[in-house]
Amino acid sequence: MSAFIAIPLFVGCAAPAGSGPAGSGPDGTRPIRTSAAPSPAAANIAAREQTADQQVQHALNRLAFGPRPGDVAAVRAQGVDRWIDRQLHPERLGDTTLTGFLAAYETLGKTSAALYADYPPAAQALAQLQRRNGVITAEDSARIREQSRRSSILLGELTSSRVARAVLTERQLDEVMVDFWENHFNVFSGKDRTRYYLTAFDTKVIRPHALGHFRDLLGAVAKSEAMLYYLDNWQSVADSGRPVLQTTRTQNRSPNPRAAARRATAAPPRPASVLPTAQRRRGLNENYARELMELHTLGVDGGYTQQDVIEVARALTGWTLDRGAQGGSFVFRPLVHDAGAKTILGQHFPAGRGIEEGEAVLDLLARHPKTATFIATKLARRFVSDSPPPALVTRAAATFRATNGDIREVVRTIVTSPEFFSADAYRAKVKSPFELVVSTLRAMNATPDSTPRSAQLISRLGQPIFGHQAPNGYPETGDAWMNTGAILNRINFGLAVASGRVPGVKLAAWPTSKELAALPREQQVDGVIRELFGGAVSADTRQVLLTGTNPFLAKRGSESDTSFAMNGNTGTKRQAAAAGFAQIVGLALGAPEFQRR
Repeated sequence: MSAFIAIPLFVGCAAPAGSGPAGSGPDGTRPIRTSAAPSPAAANIAAREQTADQQVQHALNRLAFGPRPGDVAAVRAQGVDRWIDRQLHPERLGDTTLTGFLAAYETLGKTSAALYADYPPAAQALAQLQRRNGVITAEDSARIREQSRRSSILLGELTSSRVARAVLTERQLDEVMVDFWENHFNVFSGKDRTRYYLTAFDTKVIRPHALGHFRDLLGAVAKSEAMLYYLDNWQSVADSGRPVLQTTRTQNRSPNPRAAARRATAAPPRPASVLPTAQRRRGLNENYARELMELHTLGVDGGYTQQDVIEVARALTGWTLDRGAQGGSFVFRPLVHDAGAKTILGQHFPAGRGIEEGEAVLDLLARHPKTATFIATKLARRFVSDSPPPALVTRAAATFRATNGDIREVVRTIVTSPEFFSADAYRAKVKSPFELVVSTLRAMNATPDSTPRSAQLISRLGQPIFGHQAPNGYPETGDAWMNTGAILNRINFGLAVASGRVPGVKLAAWPTSKELAALPREQQVDGVIRELFGGAVSADTRQVLLTGTNPFLAKRGSESDTSFAMNGNTGTKRQAAAAGFAQIVGLALGAPEFQRR
């Protein structure tokens, strides 16, 4: 494989020559927070190994989904540290363009119950027709097809809106954190009716807490319809023979206002005959309890045992949905809650407690030192390196503990650190398919497509939004995204963009496109390198742009690039995807420097 692709794209290899530091080798909102925003320590700034221009490029590629035309100059003008602080306070940033764009979506503002009523599953419509008519007529079949089409709107609008938000929002770091947390708390859209709950999961659960306190986020996820359904906790009840809360006694008699709010979500006991069927027939389900500790808080090496998993599952019995498999809102059902005594991570939980017991478990996990280290490690991996420096993780974990899990301050510790601005961190992360598509749309000054087609591009590159079946989410390291087929698809995508075969992307929208198109090829190459890469690329990349020949593609010239033809213009010769200036842009989008962030 040529050096143009193979060496720079794999994480852990040296960055290409010329790309490293010189001399070194609806709209989710939240209330305004008033905590002081400390400037980075002078020692941290002095220890930065990247040049001033590289710091700007680095910040825009790590704390945003890449720069749009004009962003580099804007960040340079205000200073990278000021820009970072503003991004850490998204509630202070206006977002009128995005707000107007999102108004066109018909599903984003609806509750899960309303979505289920307005877009019922096609299978449900079929069953209703069979019960009513006994036979399925041609008219009935047409209705079922229409119902199936309408039910697909839910996920289509949600995934499309995810792309649109990432492309358009001024609150870029906030959106990066939404992407991080929706992968951390992964929910698979393909499980039964989960798609009905994902809109609220995105807009009401993750977004309000993306830069908030971890305990609030953890609690919102634990009570979300999407997570309760995906990991089956809505079905989890006390095993037969275990004591339950038989009476209608008031739960949680504490005068604390927060406790009172929790009591308001508790449903009164119901006779067994009227409980949801799944709760009458099933017993303890450990799925959520296990992932809560392994994936959401403590980590796989968090020091818990299988018995701890069982005890946490017991503490969370009765945390369910008020309409069973049809969703609805979170409720606590005392009659199916295991009211026996429990011991979790060495802490005793006395018998007879209700919803407050599950809340106490979440408190215990959120403040555990292992959780601080686990979350700090994942955030450092996202922002700094696939193998984050241990000293940085230690400092970030200390911030987590000292601030009671203030996500914003943990992120601040990481992204203002010398490690973040180190030479080794520069262009060291491989973009995920989501990051690649969004950064391309931003770089090309494209208007997002309000249909699912942009999200489908991400799927074709291997990362369907809400499409990871296992609860562990998509891989967080670059090697997972890099193989021969993936590289080929990524280069094809860049060529398809430049040749006008991706919806919403027009080369003419690039502010300097007309000016550059009139220049000799060498000056065009220099202009593209300046616009996309800040002026620094490897000698290999520059040679590819000058000659118009990618060695990696030359070895595979018989393979077509039809996978990214979205408007019927398929074309079969990759090297002729576009002529002149468009070809240079397409090859640049497939270059290692653009594939990295």
